[in-house]
Amino acid sequence: MIKTLIKSTLTLSLLASVAFGTTATRFNVVNGDVGEKYDKLVLGSAIEDAVGFSVSDPHERISDAYEKRYGNPKDPDYDKAWTTNLDNLGFFSMDNDKAIHDILLTSPQAAGFQPFNLLIYKRKSEDKTYIGHIAPETMMDMTGVTNAKDRAAYTKMFDPLDQWVTKTFGGKVVNTPMVQKLPAKPMMTFEFPVDKSGSIEDFTDDFQDKFETAFEGKHYIIAGFKNFKETYEDLEMPFDKYDSFFVYGLCHFTFSYNLFNKGRPDAGVFAPCAMYFYIEKGSNKMVVGMPRLSTWVSVMNIKDKTKIEWTKKIDKEIISIMKSLGAKEI
Repeated sequence: MIKTLIKSTLTLSLLASVAFGTTATRFNVVNGDVGEKYDKLVLGSAIEDAVGFSVSDPHERISDAYEKRYGNPKDPDYDKAWTTNLDNLGFFSMDNDKAIHDILLTSPQAAGFQPFNLLIYKRKSEDKTYIGHIAPETMMDMTGVTNAKDRAAYTKMFDPLDQWVTKTFGGKVVNTPMVQKLPAKPMMTFEFPVDKSGSIEDFTDDFQDKFETAFEGKHYIIAGFKNFKETYEDLEMPFDKYDSFFVYGLCHFTFSYNLFNKGRPDAGVFAPCAMYFYIEKGSNKMVVGMPRLSTWVSVMNIKDKTKIEWTKKIDKEIISIMKSLGAKEI
């Protein structure tokens, strides 16, 4: 009994400290403006040919879209406090389909950052370009992947990419540490009952239509979509464990503007939010997960009260929308 209590106490202690003191983000800080070079190489085949990562649903120069909307006095959403703070802000969702395949078979929650964003940004106030992403170890901590083999493979997967970025763009590599602990529940997770009166394809098609309508109705942007089931069928890689497996990229434009254009463009490593959905073969439930926006506060060490309140508001709203669609929070 005593041994069990000691073991339980140690486990809780480890969980409480997980991610604390580890690397939060990795950035190459490059002198000058390399935005055009970045877009050309990352949107082309250079990055895939070199390291196997492919880009899906790129959103280059989000900063221009902010200016057209919030910096335009004729736009209904014009911000009277508008200031052009960014020369460039680009979201480039990418993944390595072959490298992530085996990991998804044993740790499907790893899709909470698949695809992930290789962010690029440049402030008006300095002649430096930042290219980076969330540290893979922190991605694993946030999504709750505990399988040691999967964690090692996931982390190793990023090495060729990071080496390519350094070789191609140069700059000083800056690793920011975790100085805040992750929330007790870094992920929001749900279950949906699967209607088996028809095919799985009919069920998912109907669900996706309702999902997109519900979120767009609340002013979210469907910023990406990845169907891993179809991807692996095309690649002729076995993925029969799942009847369905797809990921949506979600973005709330006003939230992103108030965070990224107002002092924290580096937090763009989290954008768009990846929400995964999978149905294991023969199962009568669809499992859904997404990192909470409250984790942004911990990983990026956000201290501004207004920005923190924004993350709480979006978390609450996303959970509300999911429940309106019939989700059970777990």
